[in-house]
Amino acid sequence: MAIIATLRCSNMRRSVDFYTGILDFDRVDGDAELDDPSFSVLARDGAHLFLSSHRGDGVFGAVVAVTTTDIDALFRRFRERGLETPGNPEAPQEVHEGPLDQTWGTREFYVNDPDGNTLRFTQG
Repeated sequence: MAIIATLRCSNMRRSVDFYTGILDFDRVDGDAELDDPSFSVLARDGAHLFLSSHRGDGVFGAVVAVTTTDIDALFRRFRERGLETPGNPEAPQEVHEGPLDQTWGTREFYVNDPDGNTLRFTQG
């Protein structure tokens, strides 16, 4: 069984560019054209994520957890590819700035996509 999250996007081309260009996803299926409304299937490390710009497919502002084994290297790679963080990279309490050791035992950082959906990258 697989459970696959669907993230809502307002501009499929912009979202596919972000996910494939910065976050290492590959577009593996979906509508032939990226004109809105449309649907895309993304893959990364054997897992899938759906993007949809169809009204009624999900809501803006969703959160998806993504597990990884080397969170610091992953964050550095994303930054090298153009990931922008929102403010002060020295702020330890802000998980959007870089990996942070959480009190519950994971190391995490968060990425907001162009539509305000959050990907929570976590290493246990």
